[in-house]
Amino acid sequence: MPPRIPSEADFHPLTTLLPHALHFPSPREATTSILILLHGLGDNEAPFAAFARNMSLPGVLAISVRGTARLPAGILDSGGHSSSSSSSPSSFHWGDDLSVDSDTGDLHPDPGFDKAAGLIMNKLVKEVLLDKCGWEMNDILLFGFGQGGSLALGLASRLRTIERIIDISSSSSSSSSDGTDGQKNREKEKEKELGKSFKGVVSIGGPLPQSMVPSLSSRDKSKTPVLVCQLDDDEADAVKREFADVRVVRWRRREVAMPRDREEMFPIMKFIADQLNKGFT
Repeated sequence: MPPRIPSEADFHPLTTLLPHALHFPSPREATTSILILLHGLGDNEAPFAAFARNMSLPGVLAISVRGTARLPAGILDSGGHSSSSSSSPSSFHWGDDLSVDSDTGDLHPDPGFDKAAGLIMNKLVKEVLLDKCGWEMNDILLFGFGQGGSLALGLASRLRTIERIIDISSSSSSSSSDGTDGQKNREKEKEKELGKSFKGVVSIGGPLPQSMVPSLSSRDKSKTPVLVCQLDDDEADAVKREFADVRVVRWRRREVAMPRDREEMFPIMKFIADQLNKGFT
């Protein structure tokens, strides 16, 4: 059965839990893919909603999501690559905690992302997009900047570890309903549903957080195609160790920021277009 085009009402339960902004393609009936945008440390969903409108990707529903924790007043960007000039009531982040790296004095690049990952994967992706509307994991693209880029890479990395994102709390251990065999079949179906790759991930200035890399030594590489921008050699190599398809882009300028001209934007748009066109050629 084909997926249903989401409506604003489908996302209403997330209004307070995971604030967001939606940009639908025109016409809405042309929707064939989903793009989830994750802002950098100290920012919010509004600039990334505008960025999605400016890209105006054909057939793509863009969902710009607000960070899961407010950035405390007085904390300025010191390595988190925020696109905001200072912390304010509209400044948010994705980490479980905020800590300072004792070696650099900067905010730690990997504060843990369990809360954000749980909300995005369980509430937005699984409950709304997959269960309610019938979309699949490989219909979804992720775009992240700075800390949001790290979260995007981490979410794709974690898809290799099925049991960490399966919720079987509602399954009964008794033989009621369809019995033990029925319970096992439901769990297998959830594994089949969630154990897939995303359509693609773009991370600008966000390295892969090691806290989101599965600990299994014999793990396979993630099959999610990835494009990373403005990472140093060690950070890019770390991504290549965990993903099978990685494209690395470095701009002429050294600082990490959102793309500012056609030259910087072109490889990003080409990567996204390549992923959107898969299955249609």
